[in-house]
Amino acid sequence: MDDFNPAEFVQIQIERIKEILDGEKALIAVSGGVDSTTCAVLTHMAIGENLLCVILDDAFMRIDEPERVAEILSRRLNLPVKIERVQEKFLDALRGLRDAEEKRKAFRRTFYETLSEIAKRENTRYLVQGTILADVIETRGGVKTQHNVLEQIGINTRELYGFKVVEPLVSLLKWQVREVARYLKIPHEISERQPFPGPGLSVRVVGEVRLDKLDTLKRATAITEDKLSRHNPSQYFAAIIDDEEKPLHLFDVEKIIRKASDMLGLEKEEVQVRVFVDRATGVRGKSRVYGEILALRCNRDGREILEVDVPRLVSLQEAIISCSPNFTRVLYAIAEREEKKPYVIAMRAVETEDFLTAKVSPLPWDILEETAEAILERCPDVSTVYYDVTPKPPATIEME
Repeated sequence: MDDFNPAEFVQIQIERIKEILDGEKALIAVSGGVDSTTCAVLTHMAIGENLLCVILDDAFMRIDEPERVAEILSRRLNLPVKIERVQEKFLDALRGLRDAEEKRKAFRRTFYETLSEIAKRENTRYLVQGTILADVIETRGGVKTQHNVLEQIGINTRELYGFKVVEPLVSLLKWQVREVARYLKIPHEISERQPFPGPGLSVRVVGEVRLDKLDTLKRATAITEDKLSRHNPSQYFAAIIDDEEKPLHLFDVEKIIRKASDMLGLEKEEVQVRVFVDRATGVRGKSRVYGEILALRCNRDGREILEVDVPRLVSLQEAIISCSPNFTRVLYAIAEREEKKPYVIAMRAVETEDFLTAKVSPLPWDILEETAEAILERCPDVSTVYYDVTPKPPATIEME
């Protein structure tokens, strides 16, 4: 890690960008994340006002995020930014889709079709984007389709969309991008910002994307990020799942209940198991797999949810998945309502350096409970709030 020199990298990339663009205009889609912002600042240093930055308000950003990002980028970094209102286009593209890979591909297609229209309107033949090394590794390895990986998998962007893609950060891992951002004096709230997926909250809506479901997730996201930020995990967020279950006779739940009761010192009737209708992505070997989502709820003497520290839950998860590998996620209930509602929320927090592997953050129970109760209070259509106790692998960091 000590060998990376951000000053040298910046100088080399500025010259390279100048050489590639050769005085022409370029377009970049910025989200306010460290990758796209660092890429925009580098390119702006190279070509100045020939760069146009656009924020795609695609319905999948956080509450009021397009406006907040535009203000930071224009006022504090002097970048030329426009907000493009394209929510309906993206919602239409994903409507009715439940499969995670189909949703990612539909997002990617719509993303680049939209940028192609903007590029033609602005008369530019170049798209600059903040693809990093982990994006390419995961897409080539079949872990998941990253929305911004094209030419590396044989897609001819000039032929398909009318522009050439320029990727100044594609040789860097996330920690190196942050080093470059700090060197460029990019504001702390961006340089240290936790990663946010290119397809935004669409990959945290497990199963079908519906407007009410998305709105609930946005409220849960605001609460989760506010409450968990003080513990500074590498990444932390909320995901939403339809509160619909598969029949338990399809699974060997007796084995799971026996394992949980033995490891937690409970009676079998004190362990409840659910398997949701929708599945989540995971990693087996170097490939992506789709697996079932297992939800556990434990109590003692019929009383409220049993408090269990996170390391014990992670050990339990490991034992369950090793004997039932068709599961890629294990969730543990933190707080719930008495009555059933349409959705459940899964909180996730992980520790990682390269985002290729990740450990579950051992957050204190009182923080998890406080966050879960706040979500139930502000999200009336949520039945239960869980904590995802699955590392990467066997899960991916994102739910989809």
